[in-house]
Amino acid sequence: MAMIAGLFLTNSAVVSSELDTLIETSSAIVDQIDKGIMFVGGAHHASQTGMGISSGQLSGNYYISDEQVTAYNSALSGMVNYLPYGSAEDYLNEQAQSELDAMEDAIGDFTAVVVGMLEVQEVAERAETAETPDDQAEVQNYIAQNDMSVSQEDADTYNQSLDDIENHANAAGAFLAVAGNPEAVAFLDQGAMDNNTRVEDNALSYSASNQAVELAWASSETVSSIYLNGQGDFGLDIYASETDILNTGYESLFYNTGPTALGFNCFMYQVDCDEGDET
Repeated sequence: MAMIAGLFLTNSAVVSSELDTLIETSSAIVDQIDKGIMFVGGAHHASQTGMGISSGQLSGNYYISDEQVTAYNSALSGMVNYLPYGSAEDYLNEQAQSELDAMEDAIGDFTAVVVGMLEVQEVAERAETAETPDDQAEVQNYIAQNDMSVSQEDADTYNQSLDDIENHANAAGAFLAVAGNPEAVAFLDQGAMDNNTRVEDNALSYSASNQAVELAWASSETVSSIYLNGQGDFGLDIYASETDILNTGYESLFYNTGPTALGFNCFMYQVDCDEGDET
């Protein structure tokens, strides 16, 4: 199947690490200065009392190194692009990628169980082409000599994988739709400012029942909702009918390289393929 292209994302952990880096590099210099002040105080005392002088080799221990200067100045530059309230767009894209990854796992489960149940398609195709009594007897004999049954466990796995694919695909699509709407992103970014919090520190979810992407603010116990059904202020209306979804799927590479489109023998053995079939 065609692989879904990876998203090039800025992870919230990377963004927040700009502040962490500044804290780390500035603290390293402050620590050297702190020890340097203690050293100078001790040296001054020794110079006045004639007691407690050093071996003459200590001052270098409290130097500020070239590496520390470079790291600190680099951290200062990094803070130019620091986002104290986080980034709603990045957060939405991260959540979308997580859902895409989960969807791919579910598609893997679906594909495995479908391949494991292909005996159903083989039986169906044999039965459909059995026009004469001899043909029908051949189908009967084939079934008698081969285990063509489907286990309830496989059926349950198939059903669950369909649920998982739908849920993760819908959530990913919802997050990407909101991430691609500048007004909706600005609304969520403003919510982070109003709540004095980083947007990534609050719960982002897709609600199928409310047909909205929702961001629950922990500090105020309020929820910002971006509706996806044409309601609200952002003009997002992303739902499709079952017919539209199946028509899109009918044109997809995933479907057209699958066993039902190609036929059992073509899919399994690359024989009896119609011209133009891709195996």
